[in-house]
Amino acid sequence: MTIVGITGHSNLSGDSYPTVRHALLDHLGPLRDDLIGMSCIARGPDQIFADLVLELGGTLDVVLPAADYLSGIPDPVDRERCDGYLAAARTTVTMPFETSGAPAYLAASRYLIDRCDVLMAVWDGAPPTGSGGTAEAVGYARERGVAVTVVWPPGARRR
Repeated sequence: MTIVGITGHSNLSGDSYPTVRHALLDHLGPLRDDLIGMSCIARGPDQIFADLVLELGGTLDVVLPAADYLSGIPDPVDRERCDGYLAAARTTVTMPFETSGAPAYLAASRYLIDRCDVLMAVWDGAPPTGSGGTAEAVGYARERGVAVTVVWPPGARRR
């Protein structure tokens, strides 16, 4: 089995979703018979990825950054979507943090990266602006020797 993790900008613009979805599908499609996807199920690329893994018949493993992670989702539709991912997940791991924040996000990213064969990064290539973000996850994966596939198709942009 190939374990593929996801990281990406959670502030992806709404009109970028179809383009990013198609680009991720191009990379995940060939793995459909051998796919385990790991996601923190954050809005944006994490959820697009989780949807694709499940649509392709793959296995989803979820990593939650903190105990309060799901309770911090204010939109009921988004919360229902996350509940669906949890129901479909083979495994769910929660990092040992009570509250969400940069340290919890960084720990979740590192946990995911330490267990995947490939990290898909929906990343515009910008340097880190703080701790726990996409650029830091990509840097950590590269330091660990994990293959990184950057996905930033033409037309993708951040809000």
